[in-house]
Amino acid sequence: MPAIHDELDARADAVAGQVVRLRRHLHEHPELSNREVNTAALISDHLKASSLDEVRTGIAGHGVVGVLRGGQAGDRVVALRADIDALPVPDLCGVPFTSHVVDQQYPGGPFPVSHACGHDCHTAMLMGAATVLAGVREKLPGTVLFVFQPAEEGPPVNEKGGAREMLAEGALDDPAPTMAFGFHVTPYPKGYIGYRVGNQFGASCLVRITLTGQQVHGSTPWMGIDPMPAAGAILTGIGQLYRQISAFDPVTVSIGHVEDVGRFNIIGQTLTLWGTIRCAVEHDMGEVQPRLRTLATNTAAAYNCSAAVDFLQDVPAVHNEQAWMDAGLPTFRRVAGDDRVAPTGATLGYDDVSEFVNRYGGLYVTLGVQDTQLDAAGLPTPIPGERGLFMNHNPHFYADDDTLVTGVRLHAHVAYDHLSGVLVSE
Repeated sequence: MPAIHDELDARADAVAGQVVRLRRHLHEHPELSNREVNTAALISDHLKASSLDEVRTGIAGHGVVGVLRGGQAGDRVVALRADIDALPVPDLCGVPFTSHVVDQQYPGGPFPVSHACGHDCHTAMLMGAATVLAGVREKLPGTVLFVFQPAEEGPPVNEKGGAREMLAEGALDDPAPTMAFGFHVTPYPKGYIGYRVGNQFGASCLVRITLTGQQVHGSTPWMGIDPMPAAGAILTGIGQLYRQISAFDPVTVSIGHVEDVGRFNIIGQTLTLWGTIRCAVEHDMGEVQPRLRTLATNTAAAYNCSAAVDFLQDVPAVHNEQAWMDAGLPTFRRVAGDDRVAPTGATLGYDDVSEFVNRYGGLYVTLGVQDTQLDAAGLPTPIPGERGLFMNHNPHFYADDDTLVTGVRLHAHVAYDHLSGVLVSE
């Protein structure tokens, strides 16, 4: 292993304690999508203290981009990305730095807020990588962009935000990346890097179905039009949509929130269903959406209601090309060890890092952070007597602090290997 990799590892070890402290602070003080004011300030202050060449703030709301220009000649530019927003989920992971934040003002709230998806880890690890790489700037043959992205979980529907908005505002135009890279913490075994050639994550969109009837007192339903039975029938019909799409490519339509305005003895005028469509193969989105629209509008009509169906916040699949993965696997194995780099199965999770990877090329992988082990089928299972296995977005989701240094090393090694011409797509 070249001396530069040894130095990167040593510097990562030196900042490991700071990264843990940053992660714990972020975990205890989470902020929802498009509200990441204090998180962005913490990031900006850290990047400035790391003596980067440039720190850009206020991008797509509260996005931050740090620019580090290397001291060696080189035209390559690597964008390292972390998402910084939290979720409207209670924190039940049982750590001393548990979040007790409640956002009273967020649309649809108030909401308890927590980093139940691990974005606190992503942010802290990239902050640590900025310090590490700034320490070897004179040895870097190119430029590193540290991209801290807001609103990965999706902004409120009447606001813009996320990766697409960062690109629309030209956040990465100068200099333009020749590779984008990021990773997501998961319940895989601690320190394992998971990868998938093809779609690492699926395509997604937000669904809003607004049903309109006629408001009336609950004692005289025949004098109005109740949208509630139509909602129930739509929910039942959604469970059969999968039969209209190829069974060999998974899709799912989930309604996660039902919104009504009224009280127990009033049949309301409107009712809104909020949900998500996920497709393992991106072109299936064009099949599912019209079928869902047909189901909703015709079912509503059968109950004398009307339905308006909106598809919002579409996110393309995260796609890893074979050539990029072939180039990246030696780096991953150097960081984690040959026995800790493993292919993963398909998932219907989504991540709008796809906007960066699709535009510039690159890779997106996963990093295991829980007390689990792989079974004979290569699936994570909890280690008996340890903390268990909890998926992202579960209130009990947790991440191991000692694994964070692996993420710092992963960012640093990928950055140097790309700039030096080792990790490139041929």
